[in-house]
Amino acid sequence: MIILWTDALIFSLILTMLGLGFYLCGQEHIKRPLQQIAGNKTGMVSLVVLVFFVLIGLLDSVHFKPANDKGNEIISLLDDWATPLREHGEKTYSAPFATTLYSKEMMATADGTMQWGYPRLEFGGRHLDDPDTQHLPDVLQKTGLGFAKGVGLFLLVYLGVNGAVRLTRNMSANANTKSSESAVTIWAVIFIIITLAYTLIDLSAYYHVLGTDKVGEDVFYQAVKSIRTGLVIGTLTTLIMLPMAIIFGILAGFFRGWVDDVIQYIYTTLNSIPGVLLIAASILVVQVYMANHEADFTSVVVRADMRLLFLCLILGVTSWTGLCRLLRAETLKLREMEYVQAAHALGVKQGRILLRHILPNVMHIVLISVVLDFSSLVLAEAVLSYINIGVDPTTYSWGNMINGARLEMAREPVVWWSLSAAFVFMFALVLAANLFADTVQDAFDPRRSINE
Repeated sequence: MIILWTDALIFSLILTMLGLGFYLCGQEHIKRPLQQIAGNKTGMVSLVVLVFFVLIGLLDSVHFKPANDKGNEIISLLDDWATPLREHGEKTYSAPFATTLYSKEMMATADGTMQWGYPRLEFGGRHLDDPDTQHLPDVLQKTGLGFAKGVGLFLLVYLGVNGAVRLTRNMSANANTKSSESAVTIWAVIFIIITLAYTLIDLSAYYHVLGTDKVGEDVFYQAVKSIRTGLVIGTLTTLIMLPMAIIFGILAGFFRGWVDDVIQYIYTTLNSIPGVLLIAASILVVQVYMANHEADFTSVVVRADMRLLFLCLILGVTSWTGLCRLLRAETLKLREMEYVQAAHALGVKQGRILLRHILPNVMHIVLISVVLDFSSLVLAEAVLSYINIGVDPTTYSWGNMINGARLEMAREPVVWWSLSAAFVFMFALVLAANLFADTVQDAFDPRRSINE
């Protein structure tokens, strides 16, 4: 097993979040917002979708060297599962569920003559003897079979979860109704996700369900592999910028004076530097470093991972200023509150006041900002990769897919599936993150809880 830098940070973040979740569940002032989130259908549906994306990202974050590989190839568990999609490439473009190439070319017939036409694919639909008559019935048959298998898998998951979890009985009738309605909605979404995913997986064993790109690589495989890149950009960047935003924001608002002036000068200076130029210069520096230390980066995966990590660092350094301003303003208000003034009068140390009175009362802003910034960072990766200063070109990402598809839209006929696949997957992740952010904002907004 091989642990990359981003792998270690991802699993460390997961363990930290689980520990923080167990801790917060025992806090009385956190239970009400969590219960409100659990009772919100939109929030729970979006959370289920996010968890599905996270599970795929975690499968793609367990790396190892294949036992039969003699080189420096590094693959993940997701790559191992998707070996047919990785290895069964085509010559060039092919449309979704196609059995022939997308463009005509000269091909040899059975009698040895040359003919202008659409050559058969090497992998997609190769089990068909007569694609003209067998193609559509075969696709429908395998879609139904994959859906049936997905329904069976869903029933196993449903029975297993219901057998392992006991429902709480000491609840009011209203809470029972609300909880049961939310549970039905959640299970309906899980049913759709499992059946759709299993159907696509089953079909991908026989066809390229989202077509192939210019070099014949499966687009469905590219889109699924890009999930990890989006999650890494969104989560690790947040992890990097949070400490700076929280520490500097609270210190600036609490101490004011020269401390406030220095911190304001720092983030004002950072904001005055064009972010794109700073990112481009930083990526150039890391490329020069890797070129001068080739012995430390013998694998393409390791090189791409280092560039991805460095991109997260740069985005984190340049994106903490907005949250820092919010926390500074909130701390300026909190330091004048009666309970903080009473703590000062009683001689409580400033460090204890910061930890016990200031920090807990700004965490709702931190939580809301983190969830809102996640979707913007995922979109930022796509923009940066589009202008070639994002992740490594060998890294699977939606930005690289969009960058590669921009010239395909000018072809005749148009090659539309690469751009569409990147759009659909990115749209699903960003929409789920935004909907969940709205639910979290409503639940943790102190003004809303006062009105209720």
